[in-house]
Amino acid sequence: MLVDFFDCLVEHPVIATINDTENLDKALNSPCKIIFLLSGNIFNLEYIVNKVNDKNKSIYIHIDAIDGFSKDVVALRYITRNIRPQGIITAKDSLIKYAKDMSIFAIQRIYLSDSHSIDVGIRIARATRPNVIEVLPGVIPKATKTIKDSVNIPLIAGGLMMDKNDIMKSIDAGAIGVSTSKENLWHIRDFN
Repeated sequence: MLVDFFDCLVEHPVIATINDTENLDKALNSPCKIIFLLSGNIFNLEYIVNKVNDKNKSIYIHIDAIDGFSKDVVALRYITRNIRPQGIITAKDSLIKYAKDMSIFAIQRIYLSDSHSIDVGIRIARATRPNVIEVLPGVIPKATKTIKDSVNIPLIAGGLMMDKNDIMKSIDAGAIGVSTSKENLWHIRDFN
């Protein structure tokens, strides 16, 4: 039986991000309990999700990054009904709203480039109320803390994590976990 998203992060706060399906087996053999899929297509998506679920891990599909699907409510409905990941990731606030209406676990990606993007991200998160926010890049602890303190929504820090120190700074700033494609960070076990 698959475990709750938040319980998984308590056990292991690092999320394996897969940008290339060639790395899927490495993620499956890592201690990470959650996988963010940012690669795949209409032909291999169901196979990937089943393979992850067979390993009793959770998979969240970045719907904006999967080839062969429109980035709309029809694709969202198809993926969640037929392929059945544990949830979706998107930067599109309209898809977050649809996902929430369909009781789908929704992670909203917020890309930070300046202070204005922090304000916009906060405003969008307040309006859409995703289950989780993923802030990118996640190596800006002050921005992570500002967003966390401004919305009452759990937050993941992702992108540009280079070492354990980056992970710890993100968690200390209020992130409940971090997402990374760096395989060496998937295997960190001591977070004290």
